[in-house]
Amino acid sequence: MSVVITVAPTGPIATKTDNPSLPTQPEEIAAAVAEAYAAGASVAHIHLRDAQDRPTADLGIARRTMDLIAERCPILIQLSTGVGLEVPFEERAALVELRPRMATLNPCSMSFGAGEFRNPPAEVRRLAARMRELGVKPELEIYDTGHLDACLRLRDEGLLGDEPMQFSIVLGVAGGMAATPENLLTMVGRLPEGAVWQVIAIGRANLRLTAMGLALGGNARAGLEDALYLRKGELSPGNLPLVERAVRLARDLDLPVATVAETERLLGIAEPGA
Repeated sequence: MSVVITVAPTGPIATKTDNPSLPTQPEEIAAAVAEAYAAGASVAHIHLRDAQDRPTADLGIARRTMDLIAERCPILIQLSTGVGLEVPFEERAALVELRPRMATLNPCSMSFGAGEFRNPPAEVRRLAARMRELGVKPELEIYDTGHLDACLRLRDEGLLGDEPMQFSIVLGVAGGMAATPENLLTMVGRLPEGAVWQVIAIGRANLRLTAMGLALGGNARAGLEDALYLRKGELSPGNLPLVERAVRLARDLDLPVATVAETERLLGIAEPGA
């Protein structure tokens, strides 16, 4: 089975003060994504920033970023509807109206560091239904065990579209599951049959748990959203070294890296306009 490599170049938290190589503007993000595609990534997980580098769900910025990426490479774009803790849910949800091939769906509200990540149940259900109507593949981001159960309820209500279910198991966010091998094993063991998944380990546990996820049959995500450092004390000089490392991990395990066409098939992504 081929491994899907996702690049997450920006995220909602870090700034250029944390790592000067963080891409925040549309042109910077598109350039970083194109490099990651050339290295083997087939999915780009996109967060947006305004001119002051603050998280935004501005549809004009989103459209420009998507267009610039598409001009440079055929990578599959996955817009984050998480956006940022201070952005209202209705603005975040409106991003799916741009009809990206994929978008995140966060099933539950939670404490997130010192803030609150608000995903009201009724609004989540409406967003899930709208994504299904538009043919936008949901990537289900689960930060705790109960989040998985919430996703299964959405599935049972017929709100998630075609199989397979696609999960990101997020470990290491303060307010969610700790980034430990035990927690990863627990979550993988509880996933429904046929699910596609990747582990997203934040910070210092990123490399170790990414390798463990690949060994367990998962996909991999890499980029400055998840890890600002290439190794202890050494900031990563961009997204490319992190993506190249994930690709090496896969190949060292004799796992082929999925092309865009293979990723469409593996994730059950609908054709544009379908």
